[in-house]
Amino acid sequence: MKLYNTLTRQKEEFVPIEPGKVRMYVCGPTVYNYIHIGNARPMIVFDTVRRYMEYKGFEVNYVSNFTDVDDKIINKANEEGVSADVITARYIAECVKDMKGMNVKEATTHPKATEEISGMIDMISTLIDKGYAYVTQDGTVYFRTRRFADYGKLSHKNLDDLESGHRKEKEAIKVTGEDTKEDPLDFVLWKPKKEGEIYWKSPWCEGRPGWHIECSVMSKKYLGDSIDIHAGGEDLIFPHHENEIAQSEAANGCMFSKYWLHNAFLNIDNRKMSKSLGNFFTVREISEKYDLQVLRFFMLSAHYRSPLNFSAELMEAAKNGLDRIITAVDNLDHLLENAGDTSSKDESSIREDIKSYVNKFEEAMDDDFNTSDAIAAVFELVKYANSNITSDNSKAVIAEVNDTIVKLCDVCGIIARPEKEMLAEDVEKLIEERQAARKAKDFARADAIRDELLAKGIILEDTREGVKWKKA
Repeated sequence: MKLYNTLTRQKEEFVPIEPGKVRMYVCGPTVYNYIHIGNARPMIVFDTVRRYMEYKGFEVNYVSNFTDVDDKIINKANEEGVSADVITARYIAECVKDMKGMNVKEATTHPKATEEISGMIDMISTLIDKGYAYVTQDGTVYFRTRRFADYGKLSHKNLDDLESGHRKEKEAIKVTGEDTKEDPLDFVLWKPKKEGEIYWKSPWCEGRPGWHIECSVMSKKYLGDSIDIHAGGEDLIFPHHENEIAQSEAANGCMFSKYWLHNAFLNIDNRKMSKSLGNFFTVREISEKYDLQVLRFFMLSAHYRSPLNFSAELMEAAKNGLDRIITAVDNLDHLLENAGDTSSKDESSIREDIKSYVNKFEEAMDDDFNTSDAIAAVFELVKYANSNITSDNSKAVIAEVNDTIVKLCDVCGIIARPEKEMLAEDVEKLIEERQAARKAKDFARADAIRDELLAKGIILEDTREGVKWKKA
């Protein structure tokens, strides 16, 4: 398996630090509003990377954070006249709902920045003790960028060029607090509180952490000093991931991440997504027009390192493509109902053909997770099944073709056999059965029926007028 490492700018053979195990950290969203479709791309892409690693037999420890302390969160809380944790709890719940709709697997750990403050204070203290950080008169703590010799190795930026650019920026706008720095390139690890802001006590002042330190601390706590893969959108390469490397390697004295993966930007109708341009879409808004499985299928239609253009036409094409796969699986399900245990013809060639499509799929995914070519291999298998598999085939072969399509789709997080929505009459029948069970004092069966309906998105309400139900 080869992947493109942003650090070295080339494809490299994947060799985990610990055989059979993968430690992977993916930068998550800042939870002050509904996630937008730009947030969705890395969620879907790196969930697919995780799924393929697991398909290959690796045990994956997958950590993705929620940034729940930030200026945007504080501003939103002040606007609504509530505490910051009310805002973050609301939008974490909404984010989880959207992720479920996109079939993004729950992370091994979903840490929150506000629950890791003590670890951040510890790491900052270590950096100060080692001479990589310093405290200014007002209690701000900065990282000494030039002290870290390898600064710029991820983004391949030159320190002198960065200083020149920073100087021009400072001349154009007044940057508060810049004069207290030893060097204009130093970045914040801890900053003093402002009026109306959430804050924590620290050895330096009452305040809150800078953005970059949280990921370094959470990665260390849940994955260890050195990890296999760190991933996120390409907009995070500089300064966020560059600063993470500097902090982590300076504090821990070892390599931070062996491989760095970054997905390219998402454009809307060939233009950069922007609220000012009126082309800004949340995942929730997309869900009003399309099943979020369509959004996932669309996101995987291009290689993750290629810019992806979002448009209504391309979403329709994704919907039609996904429908082709679902229809093929549905047809095979029907064939299975009538198929016999044996076939009058030799089916060994069919099994060989199935293996060839699986090999194509794996070759594509082994080549830097090329989901575009992998999905093309699934389409080839679907076309083959539509043309060659009939009720004359044995049940075993039909099942093998069917299961292979479903399994390969599952590796991509695509649900090829969606659960059929329950009809109203079916719900009513189960409610009647539950009422009969309760009358017979068979409460275990009554509870089992309630749980079965809940799993299918049906909520029961016991009222004076009888049992009412609604969709979750």
